[in-house]
Amino acid sequence: MYSAIVFLPLIGFLIAGLFGRMIGSKASEYITSGLLIVAAILSWIAFFSVGFTDAPPQHVTILRWINSGTLDVNWMIRVDTLTVVMLVVVNTVSSLVHVYSIGYMHHDPHRPRFFAYLSLFTFAMLTLVTADNLLQMFFGWEGVGLASYLLIGFWYQKPSANAAAIKAFVVNRVGDFGFALGIFGVFYLFNSIDLDTVFANAHAFVEGEHSEPVLDFLGYQLDAHGAMTALCLLLFMGAMGKSAQFLLHTWLPDAMEGPTPVSALIHAATMVTAGVFMVARLSPLFELSHTALTFVTFIGATTAFFAATVGLVQNDIKRVIAYSTCSQLGYMFVALGVGAYSVGIFHLFTHAFFKALLFLGAGSVIHAVSDEQDMRKMGGLRKHIPVTYWMMIIGTLALTGFPLTAGYFSKDAIIESAFVGHNSFALYGFWLTVAAAALTSFYSWRLAFMTFHGKPRAPVDVMKHVHESPYVMTVPLMILAAGALFAGLIFSGVFIGEGYGEFWRTSLFTSSENHVLHDMHDVPTWVKFAPLVMMIGGFALAWLFYIRSPETPKRLAERHEGLYKFLLNKWYFDELYDAIFVRPAMWVGRQLWKKGDGATIDGLGPDGIAARVQNVTTWVVRLQTGYIYHYAFAMLIGVAALVTWSMFGGGSAH
Repeated sequence: MYSAIVFLPLIGFLIAGLFGRMIGSKASEYITSGLLIVAAILSWIAFFSVGFTDAPPQHVTILRWINSGTLDVNWMIRVDTLTVVMLVVVNTVSSLVHVYSIGYMHHDPHRPRFFAYLSLFTFAMLTLVTADNLLQMFFGWEGVGLASYLLIGFWYQKPSANAAAIKAFVVNRVGDFGFALGIFGVFYLFNSIDLDTVFANAHAFVEGEHSEPVLDFLGYQLDAHGAMTALCLLLFMGAMGKSAQFLLHTWLPDAMEGPTPVSALIHAATMVTAGVFMVARLSPLFELSHTALTFVTFIGATTAFFAATVGLVQNDIKRVIAYSTCSQLGYMFVALGVGAYSVGIFHLFTHAFFKALLFLGAGSVIHAVSDEQDMRKMGGLRKHIPVTYWMMIIGTLALTGFPLTAGYFSKDAIIESAFVGHNSFALYGFWLTVAAAALTSFYSWRLAFMTFHGKPRAPVDVMKHVHESPYVMTVPLMILAAGALFAGLIFSGVFIGEGYGEFWRTSLFTSSENHVLHDMHDVPTWVKFAPLVMMIGGFALAWLFYIRSPETPKRLAERHEGLYKFLLNKWYFDELYDAIFVRPAMWVGRQLWKKGDGATIDGLGPDGIAARVQNVTTWVVRLQTGYIYHYAFAMLIGVAALVTWSMFGGGSAH
């Protein structure tokens, strides 16, 4: 069963990719979507059979992969609770996105290629979450990077799509470089990259008698504790890139250039959560480095607040949701940083439903208004597309943490865990996530009010053609809406409640000093109500600004123009990186091109010595006239030159 879950999407990719033109678009859509639906059903069966029974973790060997020296790597599927949770998230969202795309991409002439890319991405993600060793995880890690490049740049005729795809690929390589170094370091210290082997030896390595340096990193001699911290920080660097965390976040909003189903699949529920999964999977290592966990908390909290502030003023409907994704990923890393690994994974699980719902709902809106994405040109759509409206409202309620929705259980749990966390940035994480809760509520309701309420701001000819999406698009929205409403209520007990121990068993590791899950249930009452108060405050302010007094936001933007532009331009990170990295790199490239290649290599080569040789040979060729007396004259000149040299140059020899 587990092999089928992983490889069914690969089969779909091969069929649609190799034979798509032969079998046609419809067949490609139905085959890839059908295989994903089967994989999703099997994933739910695995979820209940592994998470809710006493079944021990399994290791399903696929093939022997690499055997070189002491490196012995098998391709193996690791089956435990963390794996089946990710299988459910990946395959459920992916199958619904496949079905939704049948309607959304109906007019695109390259549908077989699109569905092939979707299936390829899903296969790569599945290899990542089922990895039993770090090399297999890295294979899936790079596979989703490749697939995201192909999907973001799917409409390659658009220069903006090509630029966004390249940007995503390059920024992710920065993080992946750190991830690769971390894997090398793990192999250097433990002589293995098998997860069980590394985990079994990690505690003894750190707590052993290693007072002498065990690792030379960047000129620093590190002992066992320092080496473990360095490894965790390098591994987390990969998570920062893939999960679009602060400083390596710039690729995510630009990735909205891809088709909307791509945004829902890659940038809401699956690829960007790979970093969260990786830190949770490697919890036995991170638990041994207090410094690394503190840094994870700092980056997560900063990202949650930063992205929420930028989302306040964005006007592109997909960019607002993109920055929301970035912010929610920050929440997840705050939970991981304070040691509440199951809380972070619980938010990953619930977030997948309501964020995919919001992205696909946004796609339904864009589909209805002739591909318009600017919310300033929408408004008044509630009566025209009521199903999409109510699905978006459900997603918004879950995102903002409305009581008893999925986000209420998981996001509030993160805030409570940050309050009781013991690292030096735990309270920093608490206050920034509380502030981000208010900002999240504001920009979420701002999106809903600007899009669906008020007077229509779209041209009359556009409003005439506004229509509800077909069932093939709205039914996936309804399924995701059910998850957004009830996933937290149903599963909170086993993820973070009394059933925690029986559900997770050995999937997540917490040290004996880690009591976060126990302590978070005893936080003060005001801490429990803080997210609710923030949510209500954000909603009230959004209602005041965009329903009661729509002219107020414009006046505030004019009065605080500097702050407004600062947020609108995303804290000027793109401009900063352009000045620090892009322009110097372009200058170096031009110097190497103009002076290195053009002036030096070409100047000395094709345009220099080689050209002179060619000139000389041209003159020599002219001597070959075919007349005997010309050749006799040349021979006479040669004899005269030889005699002259013998008389004056060679006469000193006796």
